Amino acid sequence: MPDASKKRTWRLGIDVGGTNTDAVIIDDDLNLVAATKSPTTEDVMGGIVAAMHEVITQIGAEAAKNIGFAMLGTTHCTNAIVERKRLNKVAALRVGAPATTAISCMADWPDELKDAMRVRDFLVHGGNEFDGREISALSEDEIREVARVVRDEGFESVAVTSVFSPVSDAHEKRAAAVLRDELGEDFPVTLSSEIGSLGFLERENASILNAALYDVARTTADSFEAALASEGLTDVAVYLGQNDGTLMSVDYAKRYPIFTIACGPTNSIRGASFLTRELDAVVVDIGGTTTDVGVLAHGFPRESMVAVEIGDVRTNFRMPDLVSVGLGGGSLVRQLDDGHVTVGPDSVGYLVTQKALCFGGDTLTATDIVVAKGLAEGVGDPALVADLDPALVDAAYAEITRIIEDAVDAMKTSAGDVTVILVGGGSILAPDHLEGSDNVLRPENFGVANAVGSAIAQVSGQIAKVFSLSETPRDQALAESKRRACDEAVAAGANPDTVEVVDVEDIPMAYLGDALCIRVKAVGDLML
Repeated sequence: MPDASKKRTWRLGIDVGGTNTDAVIIDDDLNLVAATKSPTTEDVMGGIVAAMHEVITQIGAEAAKNIGFAMLGTTHCTNAIVERKRLNKVAALRVGAPATTAISCMADWPDELKDAMRVRDFLVHGGNEFDGREISALSEDEIREVARVVRDEGFESVAVTSVFSPVSDAHEKRAAAVLRDELGEDFPVTLSSEIGSLGFLERENASILNAALYDVARTTADSFEAALASEGLTDVAVYLGQNDGTLMSVDYAKRYPIFTIACGPTNSIRGASFLTRELDAVVVDIGGTTTDVGVLAHGFPRESMVAVEIGDVRTNFRMPDLVSVGLGGGSLVRQLDDGHVTVGPDSVGYLVTQKALCFGGDTLTATDIVVAKGLAEGVGDPALVADLDPALVDAAYAEITRIIEDAVDAMKTSAGDVTVILVGGGSILAPDHLEGSDNVLRPENFGVANAVGSAIAQVSGQIAKVFSLSETPRDQALAESKRRACDEAVAAGANPDTVEVVDVEDIPMAYLGDALCIRVKAVGDLML
């Protein structure tokens, strides 16, 4: 082990999955020096603490002094929305009277989610047309009245959404200034222009969800830092995973907790790239319950171009382009009366090492099938599945293969063969050859690719803004967008000297006249 007196550049990466919580430690030469898988616990943090303790024990307390960075990819925010628990009491402030009265705020939301957030919506005068012209003047008096209600009725956060704020965010920013003047500088306020893009209702929905997650994000970050301190790691830079395969600082994560949603699959995609040195591929991440299939494009996860539902709420903020299917190591295998064999979608999940036949349990799972075929060396006891009907085993394995091949095919954009990278503890289920692929890779340390992706990730910033070319020439709009994306990366925790633009899209929007939507992504290294 290197001398602990050296500058601390080792990285601790942790990623929480539905079945297992994985942890790795990577040294300053980006070598994996410790790795573990620990069952994900109901409270989530218990599994994080156990995994962290195990990898630190593996390298020893002295070597642990080399750790200078800790990264967490977590499901806390996703779970809070899905379970309808631990959500803030939200005031949803819409800036758009009189133009936006046709459809009410949260019109299509599930009642139980609205009830969990104890949400109340407010409408004030203001907002802009598609070309930036004001619909009406912003009513600061109405906003101050909203602030009074927020204060008197104990609302814990505010989500501000103004019409066409991706074109002009002036009304949102002024509304936030008025709210903070009334409620205090530290009062949590979400601006929709910082969360989503065009699509008013979807952007409003995403902003309200972000506002509901402030306390979850703060508690998660504080608990993670406390867990680090319990292992003697009191002076490390802490980052949380974003859903574009990059990281953000704790302070940034507390402002934008919604960006942590779906960071697990993107960590796996980035980890797959790091472990194989591939920049373009389809990544198949098989866990204990589900299989997530995504696309690695130029070294980063491909983003979805369509609206995405989160907790039954339609949103339009950035999300990875994924297909998820109910196949994992714990998936139940059944033979129907007509002889047909099914695999999943139900699963024993993290109980696979207790329930599966090859571990002495009483439930036939997908793991039993690959053990019976002799394809999972070192997993379970093959003798316990030796009596399985060979026809059943072959039929189940064929079904497992079909499910994976169909998911890969769904993510392809052309008919040609693609490189497929298999990661995740459940990837022992996948064969070495898949139809539609000319190269199937299963890298070393594939089982902890998600934690590796968390540990090696860079820090990013993204912006999406609509410009009127009659007011802002294209070159000027591109330059401004690149500068803002770089500023966002620095705000998220990137070293300013290393930030560079990695992706630029400019999309003409003919239905808005001379409008141009520009999306820019910038990334930078950690601040060493």
